Amino acid sequence: MFSNEQILDIPLSDRWQVYHRLQDLMITCSCPADGSLRVQVNTLQEAMLVHSTVMQFIASRCELLAWLEVCWSQTIE
Repeated sequence: MFSNEQILDIPLSDRWQVYHRLQDLMITCSCPADGSLRVQVNTLQEAMLVHSTVMQFIASRCELLAWLEVCWSQTIE
């Protein structure tokens, strides 16, 4: 288990949507007065959820399709 606060570089137009989605996922996060988005990542699962959430807002359609293809090509063992 690890604990790490990350400062995410999210465009202002998307920051509050990302913040609210992370709160919905019960991931500790804050938007301090300096305008940053700070996220507390404590587990690998939380790291994956943060990555997925941020990608939904900042990735291009092409990047999202490529990521989906990678996911589909993986086998679960």
